[in-house]
Amino acid sequence: MTLTRRSMLKAGVAAAALPLLGSKAFAQSEPLKVGFVLIGTVNDNGWNFGHSEGAKYMKAELGDLVAEPTIVENVPEGPDCERVLRELAQSGHKLIFATSFGYGDYVIKVAQQFPDVKFEHATGYQRSDNVATYNARFYEGRAVCGTVAGHMSKTGKAGYIGSFPIPEVVMGINAFVLAARKINPEFTITPVYISTWNDPAKEADAARAMIDQGIDIVAQHTDGPAALQVVEERGAVGGFGQGADMSAFAPNAQLTSIIDHWGPTYVESAQAVIDGTWASADRWPGLKEGEVQIGPYGPTVPEDVAAAAEAVKNGQIDGSLHIFTGPINDHTGVERVAAGVTLTDAELLSMDWYVEGVIPPA
Repeated sequence: MTLTRRSMLKAGVAAAALPLLGSKAFAQSEPLKVGFVLIGTVNDNGWNFGHSEGAKYMKAELGDLVAEPTIVENVPEGPDCERVLRELAQSGHKLIFATSFGYGDYVIKVAQQFPDVKFEHATGYQRSDNVATYNARFYEGRAVCGTVAGHMSKTGKAGYIGSFPIPEVVMGINAFVLAARKINPEFTITPVYISTWNDPAKEADAARAMIDQGIDIVAQHTDGPAALQVVEERGAVGGFGQGADMSAFAPNAQLTSIIDHWGPTYVESAQAVIDGTWASADRWPGLKEGEVQIGPYGPTVPEDVAAAAEAVKNGQIDGSLHIFTGPINDHTGVERVAAGVTLTDAELLSMDWYVEGVIPPA
């Protein structure tokens, strides 16, 4: 069941009067009600679409053990998020996934009010007894994309349309350019932050400005295909799908895509709630676990470039390659990671500096 924010709020008024189901009664006789809170629409063909597909996968795998998932779309990162989370909890949802970084404070607040409800926050870092966090190692996919870019860019200049300069986005930029510079040591990347996860007009404008400045590869950490469509229209070398295969929107320009496969995570969490084994934790799977997947290579990608990209993908899967193994200098030339040293997960998750080859925003 997919609801807009407004219809969910109306439904929540009535739901608030309903008695909460005890966990024991639920376990014995009720299918698990699972809610998903999305910052955008399931039709964005990217981030939110991926979570929607994950919800469908969960239902298909668990069948009658779970109710039809409740998906609430277009919930901004603000007070409305708190209200929607509370209404889902009040209406009997015992597992709630909040799928945008800025929901974090509201998840923690509402979770304190509903200790019998389990909450999971995507890309978050705050946990409690009934709040878990989960993410995907998107940076592994960025290393594959950067490898393609390093081989194919004619100018050696890439642009990166980011949402916000949070560690998840910064490490993606860094992974991309580290991989590209293994091919072309002069390769540079220029990030532009648009202060939103999904604004097609801003994404398209940023892509046009980049191409006008001689950039011929456009990557993104935003939710939809607008930037990639501009790359297709302008005849630049290419770009990459984000969160899903976007080749339908840019059949020639999409060089490959990072596909988010959230389904197994959602199955695992729901089954744990049903079994009574759920525990607060942080999960960060990637290519090896199949949560991050690389889409088909586009028609303009030569076979040798695809083979090089596959080698980077497979190296990360078998553990022979970690893109954040030194030596690594920052963008000012100062060594940040010594030769042979690999950054820890904690260091990656707090990354607030750019590697060599990144041209920081002014």
